[in-house]
Amino acid sequence: MKIKTVGVLGCGLMGAGIAEVCAKSGHDTIVRELSESLLDKGLARIHRSLDKAVEKGKLEAEERDKALGRLTGTVALADLAGCDLVIEAIVENLEEKRKTFEALDGEVQKPAIFASNTSSLTITQLAVATQRPDRFVGLHFFNPVPVMKLVEVVRTILTSDEAYDAALVFCRTLGKEPIAARDNSGFIVNRLLVPYLLDAIRALEEGVGSVEDIDKGMQLGTGYPMGPFTLLDFVGLDTTLYIAEIMFDEYREKRFAPPPLLKQMVTAGRLGRKSGRGFYDHPGK
Repeated sequence: MKIKTVGVLGCGLMGAGIAEVCAKSGHDTIVRELSESLLDKGLARIHRSLDKAVEKGKLEAEERDKALGRLTGTVALADLAGCDLVIEAIVENLEEKRKTFEALDGEVQKPAIFASNTSSLTITQLAVATQRPDRFVGLHFFNPVPVMKLVEVVRTILTSDEAYDAALVFCRTLGKEPIAARDNSGFIVNRLLVPYLLDAIRALEEGVGSVEDIDKGMQLGTGYPMGPFTLLDFVGLDTTLYIAEIMFDEYREKRFAPPPLLKQMVTAGRLGRKSGRGFYDHPGK
């Protein structure tokens, strides 16, 4: 199956990034948001990202213009009817995702493949909300999407070989490196990463070291590009808490249990870069 036209549900940080790489890679791309204001904000984010790539010499102005010419915005699900693939990148909430896919299922042509960019929910939970569970996969991109090379491609026990193989080929057309992941909460990366981040918070709670020293230790001692607390602030403490709660509910293992300090910081509004303060201060954010 050849994927030519791609629909993207959501034009937030992840959705905008996914739409950008699809349009840059030659795919006609339709991105859908809930309102005109959210759509305008998301499309402006894509424009800024492409302009920045041109300024840095990573993209020719002509290629930017071609990418923008392949990109369409809409607030109507019906406009995705002719898509070959629809990638969902909305709020990380099971019921909202299920409701969206139920509605989408009646609008989009039957051969189309559906995919979710969820980072913590299982794909089977979403696939069974549709009449095409055999044509449903997980495509977990990483932030920032235009930069990060990895995509976790997730197949369920219901996913057909045809849909899975088409998803792998599609990721390669984006210049990404796909890896195969089973349909377990957190897939590969978050199943390993989240316990590491939570354990860093526990180490801080127990007085093992300061925020700065734990970060420096992991950077200089293990070669990580950033320490766990820098990464937590970048991802968002609220996002980390939400993912950890989902994974703990799935596995019931202590390593996935959110530490008290994480819960307290989220309650206090210290969410990381997005709020201006997390484990570090982020002036001007």
